[in-house]
Amino acid sequence: MDVPKGTIVFTTVGRQSYGFDVYSVKVPSHLTTSTFSNSDERCLTNGISLNFNAQFTEDNQSIVYISERSHFPAIFISKPDLPLPQRLPGIPESLFHDRPIIKDNRLYFISAHQEPDKLYKSWNALYAIDLNQEGNSVTRLTPYGVIDYSPAVSLSGKYIAVGSYGSRIWDVEFQMLTTDIVVFKQSDPENRVVVCERGGWPTWSGDSTIYFHRKADDGFWSIFQVNFSDDLSELPCAPVRVTPPGVHCLTPAAMHDGKRIVVATRRRGKVHRHIEIFDIVSKTFYPVTQLINPSFQHYNPFVSQDSLFIGYHRFRGESAPGETTIPNLEPVKSPIEGIRLLRLNGSFASYSPDSDYIAFNAGLSQGLHIVRSNGSKRWTLFSRDRTAFYTSWSPTEKNVIYTTLGPVFAHVNRTVQIARVTFDPSDLKPDRNEIPCDVKMLTGEDSGNNAFPACSPDGKYLVFRSGRSGHKNLYIMDAVEGEFKGDIRPLTEGACIDTMPCWSPKGDLIAFSSNRHKPEHANPFSIYVIKPDGSGLRRIHLEGSERLSEEEREWMERINHVTFSSDGEWLLFTANLGGLSAEPVAVPRQIQPYGDIYVARLDGSGLRRLTWNGYENGTPVWYPGFHEVQSHPENKPQLISGNLRNLKLHEEVGKNLHSVDEEKLSGQFNDLTWLSIE
Repeated sequence: MDVPKGTIVFTTVGRQSYGFDVYSVKVPSHLTTSTFSNSDERCLTNGISLNFNAQFTEDNQSIVYISERSHFPAIFISKPDLPLPQRLPGIPESLFHDRPIIKDNRLYFISAHQEPDKLYKSWNALYAIDLNQEGNSVTRLTPYGVIDYSPAVSLSGKYIAVGSYGSRIWDVEFQMLTTDIVVFKQSDPENRVVVCERGGWPTWSGDSTIYFHRKADDGFWSIFQVNFSDDLSELPCAPVRVTPPGVHCLTPAAMHDGKRIVVATRRRGKVHRHIEIFDIVSKTFYPVTQLINPSFQHYNPFVSQDSLFIGYHRFRGESAPGETTIPNLEPVKSPIEGIRLLRLNGSFASYSPDSDYIAFNAGLSQGLHIVRSNGSKRWTLFSRDRTAFYTSWSPTEKNVIYTTLGPVFAHVNRTVQIARVTFDPSDLKPDRNEIPCDVKMLTGEDSGNNAFPACSPDGKYLVFRSGRSGHKNLYIMDAVEGEFKGDIRPLTEGACIDTMPCWSPKGDLIAFSSNRHKPEHANPFSIYVIKPDGSGLRRIHLEGSERLSEEEREWMERINHVTFSSDGEWLLFTANLGGLSAEPVAVPRQIQPYGDIYVARLDGSGLRRLTWNGYENGTPVWYPGFHEVQSHPENKPQLISGNLRNLKLHEEVGKNLHSVDEEKLSGQFNDLTWLSIE
């Protein structure tokens, strides 16, 4: 069952601005009399792509970590005697790796390459590779059907701990994963013991003490401790809270002296997450990164085995060596031959009729922008003066783009309008950045919340979502005159949310997202299709949903941003079908940290997952062809194939995607809103 070839352009929320590198500082011998400064910090990675979630190796100088320089999260090692990072074996067919650890020359890591037994379950499992063996054979340590996150290995290497989600399907909670701390012997991974219920991100002090984080009853994320005997008896244990209320403490890393832990904190009145040392005996915090980089976010500390060095990842800074701009279009490795994935520095992309340009939203106000399909140049039609979201380029007019003007996620009665934006294509010149345009409103100010316009293949009509009836349903109106002089008629009705419609290439169907199967709740969204005359309404049931109970099927689906393939036989969409790939509290702010890109046939069969990461992916668009993707005029254009199998070529293509007018890498991203303390 072959998926149609082509290029899929999508967005990843926030990820483009992260610019992560891994850093370390030496711990002073006397914390009470010494402090940290800028001169203490050293960068352990080289400023290319994103580098994060590191651990020191046993020599206390090298680090093993995750980097996206191969255009997917892969495992790398950096050593003082290596000029460049070295790619470690990993699993060739896996497009997601996380939390690597090397102990006794054995590599432990999380991978998400094996499909679970049900939809809405994470693909995450713990694997190990013996680096001493030829061929680097892979051992799965997580039982099939079970979900594991955040592994940790004890000091001697005898025990392994994970945050385990068990065999449950995801309950769609994304502020806190309800994992348990599970321990097993390295020599006997099948004999798993629950040490403590409700906890995540375990870290070992020695071989019999584990620290972990969880949200306490008073609402503060805190670090807890459990101790257990060598024979793993008398479990699970009652945990002891270590850190005090009044400050959020996350992602602990324990020192092996049994007296100190390193945590990421979020303090009252602060907008940045920082690394601090907490003395368990004296109950004292010692600031680390607040003294070095007070205006950066810092994540996921780790400690060398001799407890002399602390590591973490953060934005590399505007003046740091390495990449300093964000590619307009960035390749992401695809699991399907013939499908090319490109991450856009923006959202809600749509192609021009000749496919030479892409319209999209970007910036603080979202704005309306255009970029060449090869990523080499971008223009702004409007930005700061208007808040815009969603784009639909007229299939029949090179100079017409439809968009939505007004606040995002607004109430049904709030004024949000559909606009027809016209411009002169001859203004799209290399020496210009701002393009004049005319904005014509197609809906009235008193007509409620109107959004997500999609133009019919013949260019005559728009289907859009409107709240004019008191509910968000779909309407069809004239694409030139809108509701003022042209035709407008309802397409759907009911006390539900019908949204994000799209027209099939032949114009015979309209697909959209809706909660009409659970209208009393705003969250469960599924795919529906309807004919333009209002007949033939039906829900698309995806392959694998038959293995779920009716209650699971009705409650679990979060499917949005649906669009058609060029032949009209396949649907492209973003969904939560693969659960979560990372603990949400350990990554920067995600609005809803679920959402990967999927394709399926119009009848729901042939379901395939296209993206894997710990972020939120969305707003995809599918173009049937390919474009040469280039950067500066002096660079020779290079064609990106559907599935880049040659790593060297893949990295070279990534380098050549940089254009002369790319957005500056700022690192100004927000921490989780639900961690703020008033």
